[in-house]
Amino acid sequence: MEQRAGRRESAGTRALDEVFDCLRNIVYQKSGIALGDNKRALLFARAGKRMRALGLSDMPEYVRYLLEDTSGNEVVKLIDAVSINVTSFFREPDHFAVLSEVITRGLKQGFRKFRFWSAACSTGEEPYSMAIQILETAKGARLDVKILATDISTQALAKARAGTYGEEALKPVPPALRQLYFDRVGGDQECCYAVKPAVRDLVLFKRLNLTSVPFPMRGPMDVIFCRNVMIYFDGLTRMKVLGEMERLLVPGGYLMVGHAESLIGFTGKFRFVRPSVYMRQ
Repeated sequence: MEQRAGRRESAGTRALDEVFDCLRNIVYQKSGIALGDNKRALLFARAGKRMRALGLSDMPEYVRYLLEDTSGNEVVKLIDAVSINVTSFFREPDHFAVLSEVITRGLKQGFRKFRFWSAACSTGEEPYSMAIQILETAKGARLDVKILATDISTQALAKARAGTYGEEALKPVPPALRQLYFDRVGGDQECCYAVKPAVRDLVLFKRLNLTSVPFPMRGPMDVIFCRNVMIYFDGLTRMKVLGEMERLLVPGGYLMVGHAESLIGFTGKFRFVRPSVYMRQ
C-alpha cells in the first residue's frame, strides 16, 4: 500500500509539474515574462484565482480552458493576474530631473515638439508624473508634447485612464503640485484625487506587448522610460526590446531603466551616463 501511495504521490507531482510548465510557457509566449521555478507558488496562486472565477474545478481543467480559448481573452486575464504592477508618483526623482534637462535644453535650442514614452506605465503614476514635470519645466511655454503610455495589463491601463488615486498614492506628490495638478473628488471618508485635464491631455494610453517586435510606433522619441520590466525578460527578449528602443530614440535621447537593471551585454548605440540612465548615440 505504501508503494501504491508513493506512486500516486509521484504521479500527482508530475502532473503539477506539467501544469506549471504549461502555464509558464503560455505566459512567456504571450508576454515575454520568464517565470523561473521560484515563481511556482506565485503562478499557481494567480492562476488559481482565474480558475475559481471561471468556476473550474482544478488546474488541468484551467489549462485546457486556456488552450481552447480561441478568443485569447483568458490569456490576457492571466497575464493581468501575473503582471506585477508596482509603481508610484515621481519614483526615482533623478530620472525626472533628466526629463527637465531635455525640455530646458530643447527650449534653449528653439525646439517646441517633444515626444516621450512610458513603456511599462502600469496604473499611470509614471506618465502622469512625466506630464507634471514637463508642465513645471515649461513654465507656460507653448509646447507640442505627447507622452505615449503603454502596458500589457488591461486592468492597469483601465485604472491609468481613469486617472483617480487615493490619498496614500498621492503622498510622494508635494502639496503645491497636488493643488495645481489634481482635483479632490469624493467625500471625506473616501477622499480621492483626479488628474486635471492639463495633465491628462498630454498622455495617450495604449496596450502594448513589449515582446511583439517590431513596435508599431515610428518615433523619434526624446526620452523612453522602461523601468523595472526587462528584469522579467530573458536575454534574447531583452535584446529585441532594446533594439527597438534604439531605433525609436532620437540620437542624444535618453533611456531610463530600473536601478536593478543594466544594458550590459547589449552592443548597440547606448552610452552609459550613470546608473539606470543611458544616452542613444
